[in-house]
Amino acid sequence: MNERTTPPRTVLLRRGEVHSPVDPFATAMVVERGQVAWVGSEGAADAFADGVDEVVDLDGALVTPAFTDAHVHTTSTGLALTGLDLSSAPSLAAALARVRDFAAAHPDDRVLLGHGWDAACWPEGRAPRRDELDEATGGRALYLSRIDVHSAVATTALLDLAPGVRDKAGFVDGEPLTRDAHHAVRAAAFAAVTPAQRTEAQRAALAHAASLGIGSVHECAGPDISSEDDFTGLLSLAAQESGPRVVGYWAERDVDKARELGALGAAGDLFVDGSLGSHSACLHEPYADAAHHGTANLDAADIATHVVACTEVGLQAGFHAIGDAAVTAVIEGMRAAAEKLGLARVRAARHRVEHAEMLTPEIIAAFAELGLTASVQPAFDALWGGEEGMYAQRLGVERARTLNPFAALLRTGVPLAFGSDSPVTPLDPWGTVRAAAFHRTPEHRVSVRAAFTAHTRGGWRAVGRDDAGVLVPGAPADYAVWRTDELVVQAPDDRVARWSTDPRSGTPGLPDLTPGLDLPVCLRTVVGGRTVFVRPGE
Repeated sequence: MNERTTPPRTVLLRRGEVHSPVDPFATAMVVERGQVAWVGSEGAADAFADGVDEVVDLDGALVTPAFTDAHVHTTSTGLALTGLDLSSAPSLAAALARVRDFAAAHPDDRVLLGHGWDAACWPEGRAPRRDELDEATGGRALYLSRIDVHSAVATTALLDLAPGVRDKAGFVDGEPLTRDAHHAVRAAAFAAVTPAQRTEAQRAALAHAASLGIGSVHECAGPDISSEDDFTGLLSLAAQESGPRVVGYWAERDVDKARELGALGAAGDLFVDGSLGSHSACLHEPYADAAHHGTANLDAADIATHVVACTEVGLQAGFHAIGDAAVTAVIEGMRAAAEKLGLARVRAARHRVEHAEMLTPEIIAAFAELGLTASVQPAFDALWGGEEGMYAQRLGVERARTLNPFAALLRTGVPLAFGSDSPVTPLDPWGTVRAAAFHRTPEHRVSVRAAFTAHTRGGWRAVGRDDAGVLVPGAPADYAVWRTDELVVQAPDDRVARWSTDPRSGTPGLPDLTPGLDLPVCLRTVVGGRTVFVRPGE
């Protein structure tokens, strides 16, 4: 009997604050058979005390639904957690020093793996050159992905492990690798990771997610991102061992392959374009700092064909689309599919668009019309937004201000599902909620309550489950317990920056996420009634 099939315990949680729409004053909750069985007040909890396997004294802690991260690359996240992380390197010189130290500390690794460099943040303003990396590694094979994972730098030894890479699209000698060249080098690098190393990386990533109150992740895999063995191994691991749930998406235009692999959709990072940071997002107008429009990988006809194929067999379709030209192609393809199948069938399938950063009011209206879910990453704005951020460098300040319009999406009725795109940005659910509520462009901000919903219930709705992500009787018992400061209640008719602590608002409280304040600390995470994380000492 594996951990997932062991019957969950019946538990009474009491003397806390339970975030539930059933009762805004709830202080107790009962979990039975992996589901929420009851939510109510402390005075009524005594009736359940003798009939449970365990009583948890919350001692004033907050209980919320567990978070869902709607866009994760699990193995890459685990490798980043245990490997070379350059995301905090303040300069090119510091990054090269870290590469040198990492190579010295890992003499037996066949291929050195690293992630997170961002030349836009370095005073040198450029990526590491291959000769510099050859020197820092002593001539060994090294793969270093840029922070957006849409380009990379590599040593000569690694290029030699990817036959024909110098003839592929995206190879320009002296420049970071993009497109097919990048995919080929990444495949060569990851082929050196043994099955045991891969499994340990997956365990590390899922354990880290659980420690942050994340109960579910949407794995966005595909032939250009990982491998079939990586994908099926992760789904098998998650099915057998206690930890966050894993919902799998396979990014290939092969519907039969997606079904065979156990994917919920032929979706996720099915690339219509690339990224802004790597100048590969596809734009209607040229980049402000480069004389081109980016890269288009799929056109509207390709998209329509894929949406029709997925809809007809009951799979979700989904696409990675960041630039305005890429998102326009998605809408044109979706509309063509709707003309063939009928709008109702396309809407019912709940197809997805990942990232969806450059949106006009007309495109947002089309999202609502077609029933598309916007799977978005608020941390992108926190990291790259603002008048001096990377978005402004790539697009100019005026275009950059239009990016990630979360408030307009919500007003128009577009479902939002929040994620991290880890390891592009870290797993950090409360930080993600804060980033959406304090967007660098004020008109794009949403309330903490709306952001929290997008990062909990929104992820469940994105996979077709409307009965989960909320603590009500009958819902899956996926929840987290938090140590936090005083709760803040936002009245339904308040604007983002106007807060009410009046309990008559009837809205369950959430932590104050004002920048500068400490974020909540996860004490316990439970998935399907089974505890998957307990903070040491609690």
